[in-house]
Amino acid sequence: MNTEFETNYAPEAALESAPKKKIWPVVLAAIIGIIVGAIVTAAVSIFVITRQKSNLDNSSKDVIESITGETDSESINLGNLDDSNNKLETLLYIIKNYYYQDVDNSALIEGVYHGLVTSLDDPYSSYYTAEEYEDLLQTITGNYAGIGALLQKNIETGEVTITKVYADTPAEKSGLLAGDSIVSADEYLAVDEDLDAFVQHIRGDEGTDVELLINRDGEELTVTCTRALVSAPTVEHQMLQGNVGYIAVSQFTESTYDDFVEAYEDLESQGMTSVVFDMRNNGGGLVDSVVEILDYLLPEGTVVYTLDKYDNKEEFTSDGKTHKDLPCVVLVNENTASAAEIFTGAVRDFNYGTIIGTNTFGKGIVQSTIPLNDGSAVKITTQTYYTPSGESIHGKGIAPDMELEYEFLGGENDTYSVDFDNQIQKALEVLAGN
Repeated sequence: MNTEFETNYAPEAALESAPKKKIWPVVLAAIIGIIVGAIVTAAVSIFVITRQKSNLDNSSKDVIESITGETDSESINLGNLDDSNNKLETLLYIIKNYYYQDVDNSALIEGVYHGLVTSLDDPYSSYYTAEEYEDLLQTITGNYAGIGALLQKNIETGEVTITKVYADTPAEKSGLLAGDSIVSADEYLAVDEDLDAFVQHIRGDEGTDVELLINRDGEELTVTCTRALVSAPTVEHQMLQGNVGYIAVSQFTESTYDDFVEAYEDLESQGMTSVVFDMRNNGGGLVDSVVEILDYLLPEGTVVYTLDKYDNKEEFTSDGKTHKDLPCVVLVNENTASAAEIFTGAVRDFNYGTIIGTNTFGKGIVQSTIPLNDGSAVKITTQTYYTPSGESIHGKGIAPDMELEYEFLGGENDTYSVDFDNQIQKALEVLAGN
């Protein structure tokens, strides 16, 4: 709302009760004065900005040159803003010289880079500062100083939810639970940032505290976690009744393939005759990681392929050399996304197993992270991926063979167990019938 307009409005209303008199000469003079003043002001502004163009520092000019591919040698001219190079330089000058507070030059420049990627209007494309990119690399390797919880962000609502709390971590010790929604971390709102940036507020130096505002079943509570070094496992396994192996994959990182093979072979040594792959709440990860696992499991053939905007096709295949011929079930839900959907789509199209649960998330596009020479990086969507049958699942997900909502079968005082998980129990039923 324009405060100046409101202030000028009240005297105008009061004028109605004043004695009538001829005011046109006064009004005409005022209008002429305003027009002349505006012309003079514009002329002075152009003159001042043109004269002081040299005040732009070299780093600001570097931004302009790197974005436009040109070096501007002309004076800044407010009347020539059709030239994007000139306009950007003008905006930088105005902010640095007329904004009411001092501006951090590096933050201003990083803002330009962030803005370029944000203009794509793609929730999966991001620009990372050097610090943010280093944090992202820690996520990929699975080793970091944090709280030990797996988070997922709803792209539509911006809500960040805990999908898994790892054992013996600050998150577990502080009483955090799967299903908790994180409203803020040290007063940084989750809805204001993409997940990679928000996670940076949760991580930090070992031994320091982070204050989380949590929404649990509609009730807000504050939880303080003391950060610790965390090596979050992405694969967990156990033997279920009837020699049914159970392998849960929470995300696909650099270490997931090795951990997956170790888990599978351990269950084989125990006499596994069938297997449940749990991809519920798996938000994805590295394409190379999931392709390696599919190559380990599936017979020969294409497990997924991608197309870019030029219709360049890239195929990822299994050579069938380590094909595992055991009956299997894949558990999925609405949080099964991206690389986890690549896994699910390949299992479905190879007729390798039965899919049980609810419709998956529907992220059928691939991002590439490109490091830059100053330590920063940009992640942009580069391709659409297709299941072996040629289906793009983006925006619609994968429907399970057997639709089954999750239900906890235990009582009020019972804690989670596979025995109380109705979807796992249904998987055991299906595998027992094979």
